[in-house]
Amino acid sequence: MAIAVFNRQRGVRVNVAPLQSFAESALKICLETPRQGSEGLATLRQIDVVIVSDRRIAEIHRRYLNDGTPTDVITFQHGEIVVSAQTAKRQARNFGTTLEDELRLYLVHGLLHLHGYNDKTRKDAAEMRRLQDRVVAKLDDR
Repeated sequence: MAIAVFNRQRGVRVNVAPLQSFAESALKICLETPRQGSEGLATLRQIDVVIVSDRRIAEIHRRYLNDGTPTDVITFQHGEIVVSAQTAKRQARNFGTTLEDELRLYLVHGLLHLHGYNDKTRKDAAEMRRLQDRVVAKLDDR
């Protein structure tokens, strides 16, 4: 299985190389996490993480989820994770983190969705946050 990170926007400067390295390590950890439901990362051959603008993610959000507002991350079960660099930059400012931290979090969130986790209920969202934090913390320790 392979994972690739693509920067398809120009508004926010993103250093793809460290994010690619993080994605490869995060994928390995997520694969070791017990799967939720019938879906799972192991069923995919390729995962693409695509970094886009707020305008582009709002178009995708409207087209597939009937909501024309920008969002942080949208995951497609065929193996595509779309993240907004502008939203990540805004959220980094709001939460006192970095752009890279936010992008890493979105990436792990998408991987967990691909592994069958969802955040539709408060309980499920809390479980995903716990797992996200654990994966990111594990990689930060390296």
